[in-house]
Amino acid sequence: MAWRMPAETAPHERTWMAFPVADNVADTSPEETALTFAAWAAVANAVVEFEPVTILVDASALGEARGLLDPRVEVVECPVDEFWMRDHGPTFVVDDERPGVLGAVDWTFNGWGAPAWAHWEKSAEHARFVAERVGAELVSSALVNEGGGIHVDGEGTVLLTETVQLDPRRNPYADKRRVEAEMARTIGASKAIWLPRGLTRDYDEFGTNGHVDIVATLTAPGKVLVHSQRNPEHPDFEVSREIIALLSASTDASGRTLEVTEIPAPSTIRDDEGFVDYSYVNHLVVNGGVIACGFGDDEADATAREILEAVYPGRRAVTVDARQIFAGGGGIHCITQQQPAVAR
Repeated sequence: MAWRMPAETAPHERTWMAFPVADNVADTSPEETALTFAAWAAVANAVVEFEPVTILVDASALGEARGLLDPRVEVVECPVDEFWMRDHGPTFVVDDERPGVLGAVDWTFNGWGAPAWAHWEKSAEHARFVAERVGAELVSSALVNEGGGIHVDGEGTVLLTETVQLDPRRNPYADKRRVEAEMARTIGASKAIWLPRGLTRDYDEFGTNGHVDIVATLTAPGKVLVHSQRNPEHPDFEVSREIIALLSASTDASGRTLEVTEIPAPSTIRDDEGFVDYSYVNHLVVNGGVIACGFGDDEADATAREILEAVYPGRRAVTVDARQIFAGGGGIHCITQQQPAVAR
């Protein structure tokens, strides 16, 4: 078997999500919970305009989910605690030697490093649940990893972050060679590009310790889109400069020097908790479109749409307000997971 993770730009069968549960919302006030429910539903409703959506919903949230979701969104009852589907759900792969075969990588998930606040036992089963439902071959992995911790070009290149896969709370015995070998086995990556770190906010108590999918993404072979914080008052001003320089000097699996496109951060640099990590990199590519994060900054949101439509030719960018999602520790990409289309 030669598993390969297709690029996000490859055709999708559908997008998978998990609906929030009230007990696991960061601020469990009824108002905060309602806002979180509405934010997840808004993303699902935007995606279903482009492709099918299936969302796993805990029995405790079925009423709220059905009341908020577009009727075209398929609701599947399943136990849920964490609801960041990119991270605890399957990473889908294909086998080019066996056309029509779909695989599902089941990374070991420990709630982003087993912090005291995380409850992940139910959602850690989602990869197996989804794989069985779609008839995918399960690809088990002992590596503690999350889907938000990787980005691929579909041709052998993977972006990683040293503070995620090498995090001692996740993989205390891992080194780069071991991680790269597992990436080759599970997703067909022959070239890893390691970023030294992620964005500043992502190292707070409720962060992921540096997920790459908020920092940079491979938009096409040889091309990378990078978060650019242009306000020198923000600590990510230096972080993004360092990462842009690193990627500009990097080559992909085919030996091409990466062509870097910068996507500016919105003007907001703080919220009540400190410096924000608002990033337009955390978008979802769908069939014929791009679901983009919005931050209530009309000018910056519009600029982001223009850039996204330029780096993904032929796709229409749609903005969904992502501030409530970011308040919980992630963005639109973090709560979605694409299933590639395969010939049946």
